[in-house]
Amino acid sequence: MTRAEGRWPKPDPDQGVEDATLLILEWLGEQGVGAMIRVDAERLREGRPAWTFAAGGGPLPEGMRADGRSAAECMGRALLRLSEAGLAVPF
Repeated sequence: MTRAEGRWPKPDPDQGVEDATLLILEWLGEQGVGAMIRVDAERLREGRPAWTFAAGGGPLPEGMRADGRSAAECMGRALLRLSEAGLAVPF
C-alpha cells in the first residue's frame, strides 16, 4: 500500500479537470514522472494557447507536451496524450 492510497478526494464531475490537476501532478510524481503545467503571459496577450503541460520520465518512453487555451483544455489534451502513451491516470 502506498502512502497516497485512500487519501485522494473525489473531484466534482461538474467542476472539470482543472480541479483535479494538482492531484494528477502528484500522482504522476509518485509514478516517477516529472510533470508541470504553466501559463505563458506573452502567449496569453497574443491570443495564442497559453497553457502548457509537460511531462517526462518514469514509464513515459519519451517526453510529452500538450497546449491549450485554458487550463481545462490543456489538461484534457494532456490526459489523452498520457493515455495514448500507456499511462492511465486514475482521475
